[in-house]
Amino acid sequence: MSLFEPFQLPFMARALVELVILGVLAGTVGVLVLLRRLAFVSDTLTHTVFPGVVIGYLMAGQDGVFWGALAAGAVTAVLLTVLAHRRRVSEDAALAMVLTSLFAIGVVLVSQRTAFTSDLTQFLFGRILTVTQEQLVQTAVVTVLVAALLAVLRRPLMLRTFDPEGAAAAGIRVGLLDLVMNVAVALVVVAAVQAVGTILVIALLIVPAAAARALSDRLVFIVPLACLIGALGGWLGLAASYEASVYHGLRLASGGTVVLVLVVLYGVAALAGAVRRRVGLSRARLGTPELEMTR
Repeated sequence: MSLFEPFQLPFMARALVELVILGVLAGTVGVLVLLRRLAFVSDTLTHTVFPGVVIGYLMAGQDGVFWGALAAGAVTAVLLTVLAHRRRVSEDAALAMVLTSLFAIGVVLVSQRTAFTSDLTQFLFGRILTVTQEQLVQTAVVTVLVAALLAVLRRPLMLRTFDPEGAAAAGIRVGLLDLVMNVAVALVVVAAVQAVGTILVIALLIVPAAAARALSDRLVFIVPLACLIGALGGWLGLAASYEASVYHGLRLASGGTVVLVLVVLYGVAALAGAVRRRVGLSRARLGTPELEMTR
C-alpha cells in the first residue's frame, strides 16, 4: 500500500490536511473528555448539532452548514451545562432527552428534501473527499481558537478535572468551566461535521485519547500522543480507502475507514500498554530482593 502516492491528487491532499488538523484538535480536547468521563456528553453534542447542520444547508446550501452547526453547537453547549447543574432530573436522563429530541428535529427537517437519503448520508457521515479550501481555513481557525482557550484556562480546567470540590472551594466558577468544556467539544463537532459527519466525530474525540492513555500515565505525554494518533489514523485511513477503491475495486467510505484504522491503532496501543505494564511489574519484582539485601 502506497502511503504517499494518493496525496499527489489535490482532493486527497486537502482531505489529508483536514484530517491532520482535526486529529490535533480532537486529540487535545478528547483527552479532557476522557479524563472528565464526558463521552456521553460528547455523543449528545455530536447528535444535537444535526438540526443546525440541516437548517444551515436548507437556508444557504453547503456554505450554511458550518454556521448552522456553530449556532446549534453553542445553544446545545449552554443547554447541557444548565441541565447538568439542575438536580430535578438526572444528568443521563436530561442528556438522553436533548439528544433524541434535537436529533429527531433534524431528521424531520431533512426528510422534507426530495434527495432525503443522499442528504441524510452526507450529514451523518460526511464527505471528506470533497473538502474545500474554505473548509480547511474554517477548521484551522477553530483549532487555533480552541487551543488558545484551553491554554489560557489550563490550570483551572486541570483542577476541575482532578479535584472538583477543591476547585469550588478555591472560588473557581465550576459551572463556567463546564460551559467552556462543552463549547470546546461543540467546536470540535462543528469543525469536523462536513468532513466526517455528525456520527463519526465521537470516534475522533474518544479513540485517540483512549489509545494515548493506554500508552502513558503522564498527561504531558498523553496529549501529544493523542494528537499524533488522531493524525496518523487520518493518514492511514485515507491511504487504505484509496488503495482499496482504486486497485482492488472495493468502495470503502473514507470516513468509516479512518475510524476503523483508529480502532486498530487503539488495539495496538492497548496491547503495547499492557506489555509495558507487565514489564514494569516484572522489573519491580526483580528489584525488590536487591533492595532488601542492600538494607
